[in-house]
Amino acid sequence: MIEMRSAEGAPREVIREGVGLHTGASSRVALRLKAGPCIFRRSGRELALRDARVVGTDRATTLDILGESVSTVEHLFAACGGLGVHEGLEIEVSGSELPLLDGAARSWCEALREIGVRGSAPRSEVARDEDVDIGESRYAFRRATGVCVAVTIDFGDARLAPSAEWRGDPDDFVDRIAPARTFAFRHEVEALAARGLASHVTPESVVVIDRDAVLFAGAAFSFDEPARHKLLDLVGDLFLYGGPPRGTIVAHRPGHRATSAAMRTAIERGIVRASG
Repeated sequence: MIEMRSAEGAPREVIREGVGLHTGASSRVALRLKAGPCIFRRSGRELALRDARVVGTDRATTLDILGESVSTVEHLFAACGGLGVHEGLEIEVSGSELPLLDGAARSWCEALREIGVRGSAPRSEVARDEDVDIGESRYAFRRATGVCVAVTIDFGDARLAPSAEWRGDPDDFVDRIAPARTFAFRHEVEALAARGLASHVTPESVVVIDRDAVLFAGAAFSFDEPARHKLLDLVGDLFLYGGPPRGTIVAHRPGHRATSAAMRTAIERGIVRASG
């Protein structure tokens, strides 16, 4: 990490560098304080985050930013959603995929807190109770005074917890949800290796689930970590649509593609709307 400080001592920019999970390509992200809505900066041009288009959802969320694709944005956006960062942030991306870093969102949370960006109340809300079905996924939207996001999922493995929940507290997100690492089943890792895309991943950033063992390095593994990571991804994808909203969302078998489609549907139907 490279950090620059202003004359007053507070960081004006924090940089995270590394390689992408899926491409193995090097990338660099600079986070800066900037008044107004959250924006992307790329090649000297600016784009409001709300104007970025989702153009890919295959194993990661990919955006079109000023005519260029940038993938695996969900971990940074999970940090933004978990900390309630809806304004005051500039994101400058160099590369086609955000770096994997710790395989989770804690490093991004730390970077956001280092530059001193402030959180705020949710900018959207669940306006009425309704379920949205996207293929085999179901998203239950319910009105509530606070924020609650939950996932339920059947991993087909009795060792793994089938659910996780977060109730909108930023400190709880940083402590419990943000550290949940990217995970993969052994056959998925072998498929990546066959494409030459696994050797660059540090063991500490990914949990590998095998038939007879769970392989990990660094922090201890707990059997609800995959569910918490699915929740982390969900928070990141919700952030692209102004969320997480005030209200409750329970997602059964969520995925990047399904969440994007469910949120578009919810907004079109008026299930989720901007807060008044």
